[in-house]
Amino acid sequence: MVLSESPAAASEALVAIATYNERDNIRRLLGEVLDAAPVDALLIDDSSPDGTGQILDEIAVADPRVRVLHRPSKLGVASAHVLAFRYAQERGYQLLVEMDADFSHPPSDLPKLLAACAAADVAVGSRSVRGGRILGRSRLRDALTRLGSGYARVVLRLPIRDCTGGFRCTRRAAWEVVDWERVRSRGYGFQLELNHAWARAGLRFIEVPIVFRDRSAGVSKMSWGILAEALLVVPRLRLGLIRAALRPPSRRAPPP
Repeated sequence: MVLSESPAAASEALVAIATYNERDNIRRLLGEVLDAAPVDALLIDDSSPDGTGQILDEIAVADPRVRVLHRPSKLGVASAHVLAFRYAQERGYQLLVEMDADFSHPPSDLPKLLAACAAADVAVGSRSVRGGRILGRSRLRDALTRLGSGYARVVLRLPIRDCTGGFRCTRRAAWEVVDWERVRSRGYGFQLELNHAWARAGLRFIEVPIVFRDRSAGVSKMSWGILAEALLVVPRLRLGLIRAALRPPSRRAPPP
């Protein structure tokens, strides 16, 4: 119901950002996102108790490029991104960028991520290729990120080095092959589920180097439960305990 009440696309590209208690970041982040590229922005707020939703409404009133969807409780980042993909599909967008609200994904890299989708279906903002790196994290957490990504890459046979990154641009062709009802992850395992599905569908990937900076304001939403889910989704996908989130070929949209 919420989706049908929002306006049609004004731009070719949509930037989707899930928010929960991001009042310290969100005004500046949206300013930098909208200055960086000709995009619309969709914010999905899970009833942030710090007033993030009210701030977003104020911004949306002043800027027609900003759309806000409010959800009644904290429902998780994966379901927020599924909502964003469906929103983009229904409104005729051709590109969707997923990014976090904490400045770990640099808005200044939006143009090169969007441009990369001219040659690929999925462009990943990568911390693991030449020119990409992680700043502001402990060596232990950095090592865990790289080991987890390498583990997923080998087990799921993914054609990218940064398998868990959340800064990603996809073309409409990538969304059309996904069965959103089959997505099982609630947290960041969602990134792995989609990369696995797209690799199985034979889509084209490209990695764009980014400098990932750890959160400098607000509170991280990462938890041991989210981390455990992401680790467990890998063998479950490999063993077929979770089916690839793909539509049967007969139900996919024909190529443009």
